[in-house]
Amino acid sequence: MRTFHGYMHGIDLGGWLSQCRHTEAHYDSFIAEADIARIASWGLDHVRLPFDYDLIETADGTRMDAGYVRLHRVADWCAKHGLNIILDLHKTAGFSFDAGEAESGFFDSPAYQERFYALWETLAREFGAEHDHIAFELLNEVTDRSFCERWNAIAETCIRRIRAIAPETYILIGGYWNNSIRALPDLLPTTDDRIVYNFHCYEPLIFTHQGAGWVPGMPADFRLSYPAAAKDYRAAMTASMDPAVLLTGMQNGADADAEMFLEMFRQAAEIAEERNVPLYCGEYGVIMYADDESTLNWYRAIHAAFERFGIGRAAWTYRSMHYGITDDCRAAIADKLITLL
Repeated sequence: MRTFHGYMHGIDLGGWLSQCRHTEAHYDSFIAEADIARIASWGLDHVRLPFDYDLIETADGTRMDAGYVRLHRVADWCAKHGLNIILDLHKTAGFSFDAGEAESGFFDSPAYQERFYALWETLAREFGAEHDHIAFELLNEVTDRSFCERWNAIAETCIRRIRAIAPETYILIGGYWNNSIRALPDLLPTTDDRIVYNFHCYEPLIFTHQGAGWVPGMPADFRLSYPAAAKDYRAAMTASMDPAVLLTGMQNGADADAEMFLEMFRQAAEIAEERNVPLYCGEYGVIMYADDESTLNWYRAIHAAFERFGIGRAAWTYRSMHYGITDDCRAAIADKLITLL
């Protein structure tokens, strides 16, 4: 399988330019150049930068120069400190993975789709010349499986239009079910040698999202450890929980352990090898409510699987968002976690 060179060990900058209050005060206070220097000091090779269209466009699609200035500033910081960067469009007009954003209609609206293409053409003009250290991620976490065929067609058109401007930039594309690894087989095969298949991995969700208020049926005080037998996780579930969602990755009774990741990634690597594309995991992590020992155990297991198959990745996330590597609640294990990124 091909390797995504320069994007093997990274971290997300979630909550800065996406999933945030879109104010200059927030932008200026959440991340600074010192944070980029700190990330570089850890020995990582890149950051993934989620950003919303709200940063660079008004509600009616008018360009916002200040947003592009900010993106260029971050890219310059990364270049200065020897880090590559993935520009991840986390929300586009008409679609967000988060229903609370009240964005809808993208997959049925030619107008929204044209706006998406035009946005990426502008980004390609702004950053395409820096293809040696900047990559593009078309859209974060397509949700419903029913969007698959339309998303493949939209992505194909968008890639073609980007390529007319930025022929050498790496472009990342993920599938439905929030970039599920299970959706990779349904991505369109490609002959473009700078396409990367992207997935996210929080399996098993019942562990990595324990106590998460945004997960339907998840009690705020729900806690469990890792690793564990599938039967123990199933027994711990409440009646309001959906096992089809929370026990993903544990097909056919597989336990929550290192073997689970090895099998999941083996299947994905076979698809990537067959299609001659690199694999990349744009998000993975454990919620702040998990105990320290279990958190480290989970990171060790997924790290070993990434290394086994040569999969690039970025951990979710540098700060805050319930998953921050640098948050005070992780202080006792932060140094160990950093070695596992």
